[in-house]
Amino acid sequence: MDAEYETPLFFHVMGYAARAEGDVIDMVSGNPDWEPPDALRAGLREYADLEPARFQYPPSDGLRPLREEIAARRGVDTEQVVVTNGAGEANYLAMARALERGSGEEILLTDPVYPYYPGKTTMLGGEVRYVQTAADGQLDPDDVRAAASGETAAILVNTPNNPTGAVYPPETIAELVAIAEANDALLIIDEVYDHYDLSGTFESALAVDSPNRIVTNAFSKSMAITGFRVGYGIFPPDLVENAKSRHMLVNVASSRPSQYAVLQALRETGPDYYAANRELLRERVDTFTEALEAAGAEYTRPAGSFYVMARFDGYPGTLSNVERLIDEAGVAGMPGEAFGSSREAWLRFALVTPRVEEAAARLASYFS
Repeated sequence: MDAEYETPLFFHVMGYAARAEGDVIDMVSGNPDWEPPDALRAGLREYADLEPARFQYPPSDGLRPLREEIAARRGVDTEQVVVTNGAGEANYLAMARALERGSGEEILLTDPVYPYYPGKTTMLGGEVRYVQTAADGQLDPDDVRAAASGETAAILVNTPNNPTGAVYPPETIAELVAIAEANDALLIIDEVYDHYDLSGTFESALAVDSPNRIVTNAFSKSMAITGFRVGYGIFPPDLVENAKSRHMLVNVASSRPSQYAVLQALRETGPDYYAANRELLRERVDTFTEALEAAGAEYTRPAGSFYVMARFDGYPGTLSNVERLIDEAGVAGMPGEAFGSSREAWLRFALVTPRVEEAAARLASYFS
């Protein structure tokens, strides 16, 4: 079979911004600009002096102490935890398992959607079906129920959400679990932005026990270490061995130094670290949305994650308009068309730069 996969637009936009003349403020991708935990840096320094045996393959499913720490924090059995190369691989393992079960070929995704989800679906030979969300990004379980069928292999959702910033309430998650069970499908919940719940309403899907529920996460965003590639999936007991085997065949294992440093950071980093980053993000949301208001733009105010979507009259969220914005305003965002048909008129900006105020001023000036 001859298959072609589209390169995500993130890479195109980042490359265009890097080649642009003049100063460009990068608000494209979700790479936090704030400091990682001090204990993580200390863990890396400590690791550098360990014996040569520690520079070899770790256990494929992850360092046992790290898996135990994750399991204890999430209230699950250690054997359910698979340490992966970021949340991206955890989602890939979950989606592959869903499609291999023989209970359907469709994966239900939301619109707007994080673009890697449909890309992975295509790569795995599945079919994408979209469920529209509300203007504020919330998902109506009745819409999911209407879309689900015997062809549904999985329902995949992200909360707190990229790109809308929506945080799904516990009752929505409970209903999604019930819908998955009723259709012999898997519910895959990507919770990678859980530490950036600005609403105080987030509750993990782990609160709803089910053999049809898989939760994925990573330390990429919460510890500001997207380059470390340490994520994990929490699988039901009867699905975990297959996930471990696929992980071993595809990646052998995840980075041992990264896992070691993350474990040190988990053990020694208190809640103040995460609270300070949320407060920084709240300030940036205020600064950025106030400027959008002054520019007469329509915008979303995130309840979680660190993205703002904006719509300017007569300026739809196309790739060509994003390139114009880079060249003429010196601000790089993402085209709304990258996230699905429902946000084609919008642009998405990641608030992960200390120059948020300057970027907002540039946008306000450009569109005024």
